[in-house]
Amino acid sequence: MRILITGGAGFLGSHLCERLLGEGHEVICLDNFYTGRKGNIAHLLSNPYFELVRHDVTDPFKFEVDQIYNLACPASPPHYQHNPIKTTKTSVMGAIHCLGLAKRVGARVFQASTSEVYGDPEVHPQTESYKGSVNPIGIRACYDEGKRCAETLFFDYHRQNRVDIRIARIFNTYGPRMLPDDGRVVSNFIMQALRGEDLTIYGDGTQTRSFCYVDDLVDGFVRLMNTLDITGPVNLGNPGEFTMLELAEKILAKIGGSSGLTFHPLPGDDPLQRQPDITLARRELDWEPSVDLEEGLTRTIEYFRTLA
Repeated sequence: MRILITGGAGFLGSHLCERLLGEGHEVICLDNFYTGRKGNIAHLLSNPYFELVRHDVTDPFKFEVDQIYNLACPASPPHYQHNPIKTTKTSVMGAIHCLGLAKRVGARVFQASTSEVYGDPEVHPQTESYKGSVNPIGIRACYDEGKRCAETLFFDYHRQNRVDIRIARIFNTYGPRMLPDDGRVVSNFIMQALRGEDLTIYGDGTQTRSFCYVDDLVDGFVRLMNTLDITGPVNLGNPGEFTMLELAEKILAKIGGSSGLTFHPLPGDDPLQRQPDITLARRELDWEPSVDLEEGLTRTIEYFRTLA
């Protein structure tokens, strides 16, 4: 197949490009390099089935493709809060342009949504039926509400125009090619430990997250895209739940050194709990993560050592 990946030079997108090229598909990688990096896909440029296009999804684009994966949007708080209006436009207009293309050429289109649509959840773990608890005027709303609006657009195009859609709600993902300064907790802790700095804990460190290794997530993407008779949304993440203190201890044990912990106030609207219920993914996609946190952290730390 001929497959378009928006945000294809990013952390997740570059791994997806590799996966699909490895399966023998033609891949068009579209990216404006706001958070994507050419280095993430440089090793793919010599592949005759790979094409790189520099473009912003807020502007229309036209390709003849069979599938579209819409991954374009900054995903870490420092990046999406840097230009919140641009973040919302990327989610909303990017979805409109992907859906319009899918409608014109009859392509199946995939939306990389997020667990942030659940906000600071009032149910735990989160199932796809939970409608969320999101502050629409908070500092995270540009991302949270942008992704919620994108899901709305996907289902309206599906109902009104019969566009073939897939929606995945991504829970915290980590692995090689994360940006060292992206502000997410795994990369923050690893880079601070490698530099011998104290690890920054926000709040008291008892808030939880669930961490999915990137290879597992990409496998979930491909399974969802190629499973018939399911639109989603489908939670994709690792249901193992860890406090920030537990994560810090694991990373310090692996890296060693003299780093300690330093505590700062919790940012606004930061969720206190995050854990996916992946019953639907297990049943419909025969999918669940296979890389545990210990192994995933080892691989990720090895990658970040090459950058230090």
